[in-house]
Amino acid sequence: MTVQEFKDVVHQKELFTKNDLLIVAVSGGLDSTVLCDLLYRSGFDFYIAHCNFKLRGAESDRDENFVKQLAEKYKVPFFVKQFDTNVFAVSNKISIQQAARKLRYEWFEEVRKEITDQSKEKDAVGRKKSPPNKRCFILTAHQLDDDIETMVFHFFQGSGISGLRGIPRKRDSIIRPLMDFSRKEIEQYAKENSITWVEDSSNSSTKYTRNFIRHELIPLAGKIITGIEQNLAANIQRFKESEKIYQQAIDQYRKKLLFRKDEEWMIPVEKLRLSDPVRTILFELISPFGFSAGQLNDAIGLMDSETGRWISSGTHRLLRNRKWLVISALKDEHFHDRVIEAGDEHIEFSGGMLNISRLKHIHNLDQDSSTVFVDEKDIKYPLILRKWKTGDYFYPLGMTKKKKLSRFFIDLKLSKNQKEKILVIESDKRIVWVVGYRIDNRFKITGGSESILQFELLNSGE
Repeated sequence: MTVQEFKDVVHQKELFTKNDLLIVAVSGGLDSTVLCDLLYRSGFDFYIAHCNFKLRGAESDRDENFVKQLAEKYKVPFFVKQFDTNVFAVSNKISIQQAARKLRYEWFEEVRKEITDQSKEKDAVGRKKSPPNKRCFILTAHQLDDDIETMVFHFFQGSGISGLRGIPRKRDSIIRPLMDFSRKEIEQYAKENSITWVEDSSNSSTKYTRNFIRHELIPLAGKIITGIEQNLAANIQRFKESEKIYQQAIDQYRKKLLFRKDEEWMIPVEKLRLSDPVRTILFELISPFGFSAGQLNDAIGLMDSETGRWISSGTHRLLRNRKWLVISALKDEHFHDRVIEAGDEHIEFSGGMLNISRLKHIHNLDQDSSTVFVDEKDIKYPLILRKWKTGDYFYPLGMTKKKKLSRFFIDLKLSKNQKEKILVIESDKRIVWVVGYRIDNRFKITGGSESILQFELLNSGE
C-alpha cells in the first residue's frame, strides 16, 4: 500500500474531499495510527478522537498518552473521553464489548456535532471561514481483515445474507477508508515509513470470539484451503452485490405483506402462508423489530396457533390475532391511576389527555369513541382513571344486562395489544366509561339531566 493508492481509493470511491471535516477514531494501534499518517501525507486536515475505556489499567492510560503525542506530532486538534465502561455495562445489562461500542459511537457523534457547529465560524485548523454546509465525517480504521472476520462471525451467528456483506464502507456519517487494504499491507506501510504504534494486550486473547476467528479459525482453515483470505474477500464483494438483488425482492414482499395500522404492524397469515420461501420472508419482515434467527421457529409456529399466542424480542411483541400476525412495541412505562376531583378540567396521562367539561344542555347527543356525555347527578367523586382489570364489568349503553369487559373486547375483536392499553373511568366502584369505546348505560343522559359531564379523549400526537 502506498499513499497514492490510498488517495486513489478515497477519490474513486468518493469517500470524502479536502473540503470535508474529518474526525479520526484513534486507538493507538497499528491500523488507526497508519490511517493518521496516510491522511497527513495526503494533505487532509483532520481531528483525532480517542476513547479511554479504563479496562486495562495503566495500559489504557499509556494508549491515551500515545494518541495525545500523535496529535501533537501531526499538529491536529485532540479530543479524549474517559469512560467507566464496566459500570455502564452492568447498569445496562450488556457485555463489555457492546458497552464500549455504544459509548464510543455515541461520543463520536457528540464530537462530530460539536465540530460541525464550530465549522460555521472556522475551518479545521481555525484559520478561516468554512464554506456553508461543510460535511463532517467520522473515520474508523477497519480494514480488509476486519471485514473478513466480521463476515465469518456473522456466518456462524446465522445472521442471513445481510450479515455476509461484512462491514459497510460508509454508513451515515461513518467512513472506513482502509477497507481495500489487508493487515499485511498496512504492516508493510508502517515498516517502510518507520511508524510506531502501541499493542492492545487484549487483542491477543482468544477468549473473545473475533480474536479466536482471527488467530485460530482462519489460519487453521488456511492450512487446508489455499488463498482462503482472498477467497473470502471475493465472497464478501459477491455477497454485497447479491444482497442488493435480495433486498429488492424483500422490499416487494414488505409492500404486499406488512401493513401499518396506528401503532401496530399487521401481517396477513394466509397471504404469508402462500409466499415462498415463507421462513426467509417472515424472518426479513420481523427482524427489523429485534427478532432473531433463533426465534424464527417460534414465529413460524404462530401461523398455526390460536389467537392470543405471542413471542417477544427485546423491543416488540409478535402476536397471533385471528387472521393476522401483529407486531407492536413493548411498553416500558407503567400506568399510574389518576384521581379526578369535582372541578378538574384536564387530566394528563401517558397515552394522552382527558378534557372534562360541564354543560347545562347539549344540542346534539351523538357520541363517538372519543367524546361522550354522562349525567353528573349519578357521579360520585372522586373518579378514578385506571387500567381495566380481569373481572371488570359494566352495562354497555343501550343494554340492561351487565357484561364483562373481557367478553366486550372479544365481541369487538380487539387484539391483545389493544386490550392492554384500555383505560376505564370508575365512580364508586362502578365503571362510567370504557375510555375510547362505550359509556355505561347507568350514566346515560336523560330528559331530566340538569348537569352534563362531557369527556373528550385526546390521544398523544393529536
